[in-house]
This record gives sequence, C-alpha cells and structure tokens, in this order.
Amino acid sequence: MALAVVATVVGLAALAFSADRFVAGAAAVARYLGLAPLLIGMLVIGFGTSAPELVISGIAAAQGNPGIALGNAFGSNVANIGLILGTTAIIVPIAVHRGVLRRELPILLVATIIAGLLLADGALSRADAAVLAGTLVLYLAWSLIVARRASRDELAREVAVAASGMSRRAAWTTMLVGLVALVISSRVLVWGAVGIAERLGWSDLIIGLTVVAVGTSAPELASALAAVRKGENDLALGNVIGSNLFNTLGVLGLAGLIAPTVVGSEILTRDLPVLLSLTVLLLLFAVGIPGRRDGRGRINRVEGAVLLAVWLGYTGFLLATAG
Repeated sequence: MALAVVATVVGLAALAFSADRFVAGAAAVARYLGLAPLLIGMLVIGFGTSAPELVISGIAAAQGNPGIALGNAFGSNVANIGLILGTTAIIVPIAVHRGVLRRELPILLVATIIAGLLLADGALSRADAAVLAGTLVLYLAWSLIVARRASRDELAREVAVAASGMSRRAAWTTMLVGLVALVISSRVLVWGAVGIAERLGWSDLIIGLTVVAVGTSAPELASALAAVRKGENDLALGNVIGSNLFNTLGVLGLAGLIAPTVVGSEILTRDLPVLLSLTVLLLLFAVGIPGRRDGRGRINRVEGAVLLAVWLGYTGFLLATAG
C-alpha cells in the first residue's frame, strides 16, 4: 500500500513537470519547423494540456483498466470547471469574450451531449470512439479556419514568446525528454492508482474520477494561475474549454479505439449529469444570469464559489461512497 501511494504521488508530480516540458519543447520545435503561430497555439497547447489525460487513458485502456480511462476523462472535465475555474474566478473574476459565448462554450456543451448519447447504450465501442475522434478533427479544422480571420491570437502570442528562448537542439531535447518522462510517469501513476484502488476496495472508476483526474488537471491549474498572475484571466477560460473538448472527444475517443469497454451505469446516472450541470452553469454564468448586478459576460467570485462548491460536494460524495 505504501509503495502504491508513493508511486501515485511521484507519478503525479512527474506528470505535471513532464507535461510542462513537453509543451514548451513542442512549441519551440514547431516554431523551428516553420509552423504558423496560430497552429502552435491551438494544437500544441490544446494537445499539451490534455497530454496527461491522453497518455493515462491510453495506457489504462491498454492495460485492461478502462475505468481509470473513463473516470480520468469525466473527472478531469469536472475538476477543470469546478476546481480550476471556480478557484480562478474566486481569485480574479473572469471576463468572457463574445466569441467564446457564440462558439466555444456552446460547442463544449454539444460535445458533452454527443458523448452522453453515444454512451447511453452502456458501451464505448470503436464506432463511438471513431465518431468522437472524428468530431475533434472537424472541430480543430473549423477552429483554424475561423481563427485565421481573427485580428489577433493571444494564446498563440503567449506560446511564441515562451518558445522563443530555446535553441533548436534544446527544443528537440526538451520535447523528447518531456514525452518520454510523460509516458513513464503516466505508467507509474496508473500502477500506483490501481494498487491503491485494490487495497482500499475502490473501483478503477473512482480512482480515475478523483486522484487521477485531479493529478492530470495539474497543467490546466498551472496555466490558469499563471494567466491570473499576468492579468490575463480570460485565458484560463479558453484553456479549460479547449482541454475539456480534447478530453471529451480525444481522450474518450483514444480509449475506445484502443479497448472498447462497458460503461457503468454510475457514469450515466451520476458523473455525466454532474458534468452536464457544471457545463450548463458555466454557460449561464458566462452569458450573464438575468437580474445579476453586472449582467455581463463575466464569471464573478460568487459564481466561482458555486462552481467550486459543486466540485467539492461531488468529490466528497465519491469518496464517502467509494467503499
């Protein structure tokens, strides 16, 4: 038991560090390869912050632990909205750009509904996974077309600045070392999490929804806090929306393509409704609830506290009923 706990803690810490190094190195390599800053901002950061979830879910599915893969995807999305955005909004209220209200937030809600409909029959088949992965590809292609028309891309600018100080050799080394460390730390984390689940009598799903989900959300939390420190708190919202889209479409898609699995009834009756509720709340808060004092696209501290309270209540319920 003690060894499993140590492996989980070490795996989580190494996962956060390796994901950060992989993103930084990949962004620099992309610049040296001549990729457009827009493409770097969308694909490198979009994939990079979800890289822990992707690798964890792929390894868990391949090793016969689909519960961790599914729990990781749903749990990370719940943590991204409730824990990360809730905490960020409490520190600094989050301004919401009009484009986010028109496009990204509704798309996230639709993607979550699509995933729920595909899983409603109690199975994640390869056909379901292909639909999710294909939807992600279509979304990325559409986003690139739309973003090319924009006058500026703050995320791409942030990535370009962060990647500009690396030499070509340092960029490749950082990316490759980060990728290898990401895979190794993910394997250690899955091993430790499975060991804890077995000793405590918890299911793989509960471990995926709690310990693994919070751990793999570390890059999003780090990005959100960094954005707040720089006075660009709206980037925290964009980062979470992008990550949740990658998790819903890419992580579930990858897990299903590797190992089709049965979806437990608790996912459909407990976890998915909580995720849908948080996504709807986020959309309502961002649009501006009628009668609210500011009435604008802004997630204030009270609303952030509501999001955080939902996550705390949900996580507390999971832990209380885990045995």
